[in-house]
Amino acid sequence: MTTGTDPDPLPRYRSNLQGEVDGAAVYAALAESEADPKLAEVFHRLAAVEQAHGEFWRKRIEAGGGHFSPTPSASARVLAWLAQRFGPAFVLPALAASEERGSTAYDAQPEAKAAGLPADERSHAVLMRAAAGKGGLSGPTIALLEGRHRGGGNTLRAAVLGANDGLVSNFSLVMGVAGAAAADNTLLLTGLAGLVAGACSMAMGEWLSVTSSRELYQSQIATEAEELREVPEEEEEELVLIYQAKGIAEPQARALAERLLGNEGTALDTLAREELGIDPDQLGGSAWTAATWSFLLFATGAIIPVAPFLLLSGRPALIASLAASGLALALIGAGTSLFTGRSALFSAARQLVIGIAAAAVTYGAGAIVGVSLG
Repeated sequence: MTTGTDPDPLPRYRSNLQGEVDGAAVYAALAESEADPKLAEVFHRLAAVEQAHGEFWRKRIEAGGGHFSPTPSASARVLAWLAQRFGPAFVLPALAASEERGSTAYDAQPEAKAAGLPADERSHAVLMRAAAGKGGLSGPTIALLEGRHRGGGNTLRAAVLGANDGLVSNFSLVMGVAGAAAADNTLLLTGLAGLVAGACSMAMGEWLSVTSSRELYQSQIATEAEELREVPEEEEEELVLIYQAKGIAEPQARALAERLLGNEGTALDTLAREELGIDPDQLGGSAWTAATWSFLLFATGAIIPVAPFLLLSGRPALIASLAASGLALALIGAGTSLFTGRSALFSAARQLVIGIAAAAVTYGAGAIVGVSLG
């Protein structure tokens, strides 16, 4: 963690300014792509706060004799593009993770503390955490944010990791068969079989997972409905305790519980959300949609090491497969930096090393088995 006691604070100021510029760019993109005017206004205000923070650090840099006018970083531009292309809900989880990591960045910097910046950053983290469905804040604005996000899920993370699963598994499979000195048609057939089998397996697993979750949620809600009919006073006491745990005084908590449970239309919905943490309108989303996306994402990654064998043969096809897979691994690694907070270069290099290592192991195993069988 950086502190305010460093002999040359300018590098720290520049880093802080870059972070604020990135935040302002992403929030501005969210505001532009948000259809709901109330939510767009929230994002506009967040962008304005980030811009004000950036101006604070810009003046510090100039006062120290420096000059720095950064543009949004590559990761910020990617998040902004994704928000404009797919909507705010697509990037909210990644943004929430970023805000969570940066919420304490200013705590040890006396200049920031004197200007009240840490409180602003923590409030942003709380807001984004709530928007990403992790709780922490209530009120009309957050209710709107949560309502827009639920059902979207952590789509960005799922897309990146789903494609990575297909790429690494099929790349390793193709390299393993290549190590056994198999013919080109055998490599192609193996790669296509691995793609279809893996994608079907992932889709079936996702379908079963979502379906099982829905059935569990439905069972829990049915049990809650029965308890509401049989022992409504106990359910009311549980709800009172939940609201007290959230910091509401007992008289207000009891009045709120009585009012909510007194309405038959909202009683079960309230208990499901507050006691079970279940959104009755979603129940984990559509199993078929989840299965379809799982199939497509896995297949997208799995086709990359196979595609060169559709166009080339022999050593050129193998080299092209290695090059295409390596490039895809690096791009996926860079993509993970959007929600891990590590640098894009480090994440790309790490992913490339891991993927190549997995392929090298299976290639060696294939070579050994090929010699043995020969």
